[in-house]
Amino acid sequence: MKLTSVLLFTMLSLLTSCNGQPYNPNKFTELSEELFIKGDTVNELGSSIMVVFQDKKNIYWFGSWKSGVYRFDGKTLINLTTKHGLPNNRVDEIKEDKYGNIYFTSCSPNSTISKFDGHTFTTLLPIPSNEWKIQSNDIWFKHSYRTEKVFRFDGITLHELRLPKPPKISNSFEIYSIYTDNKGNIWFGTNPVGVCRYNGKSFDWITEEDVTEFRNEGANGVRSITEDKNGDFWFNTEYRYSVYDTTTLKSNKFYTRHLSIGGLDGKNDSDLDEYLSTVRDNNNNLWFVTYRNGVWKYDGKIVTHYPVQIDTNNITTFSIYKDSNGDLWLGTPENGAFKFNGTIFVKFKK
Repeated sequence: MKLTSVLLFTMLSLLTSCNGQPYNPNKFTELSEELFIKGDTVNELGSSIMVVFQDKKNIYWFGSWKSGVYRFDGKTLINLTTKHGLPNNRVDEIKEDKYGNIYFTSCSPNSTISKFDGHTFTTLLPIPSNEWKIQSNDIWFKHSYRTEKVFRFDGITLHELRLPKPPKISNSFEIYSIYTDNKGNIWFGTNPVGVCRYNGKSFDWITEEDVTEFRNEGANGVRSITEDKNGDFWFNTEYRYSVYDTTTLKSNKFYTRHLSIGGLDGKNDSDLDEYLSTVRDNNNNLWFVTYRNGVWKYDGKIVTHYPVQIDTNNITTFSIYKDSNGDLWLGTPENGAFKFNGTIFVKFKK
């Protein structure tokens, strides 16, 4: 397909609905009810819930690696899959634009980004691009694994961008996480070459050992990027980083690396010096999710362990999410979603 044809198709897909009427973002709620009646009403989530998201209308979305996406409005649980128009039953990311359109990303085996406008799913077509920039309404998506690319969607064009390699490093890499900080900079967590900050003009890399290699050898993928109450950054390792604006620096190094809490269990040779996902709650506590060892909270002084269990058996966990109410949710590979009740994490049931 020629480039002009692809651009035309992309613009038409964004501006019209499947019945040929002009697209009106304000009709999201009205149109969505039509589709959800046709979705599969279910009594429970599937087992593999890897991502949790709450939209502007307080609707919860649960992304699965096996059974598509689930929508919960507080009463009804709806399952949407490929038979309803979702291009892939694996969902790695869920995001929302200012109009209320929801986007579902699948990163494996090949990237697909689907925009859901409440009436239909539209697969966005990427255009190879060098237009690196930061705009307030842009949405950034991960690319498929084993590439050095990301996507930037400006509302019209899905720009496929290649992240420049860090200086003096020739290794290939993939991008595990994307984060927008409090100053509007975009951060990319990679495997295995570290962390990159893009400020709209330049790329600054952190390639310290803790963000490139596991303590017991092997590659460390930076899956989680979070700022604490002091503005320091945590990259799912035992260290934290103070970072600075490169325009005010007199040296090339734009960060200071601090040994922080170390292993979550306080042991010098702990296996819990890396984790999968982090979030900061409304009380400025940091919550860390490990794969096999539950959830850990750090209040700035004390680390507290919260096992995640079913029938007293520990389960594997993958991601943590804070909703608009400040409630904490977990995504798990094999046991659905969990919600924190103030004391323990309890399996979600509608």
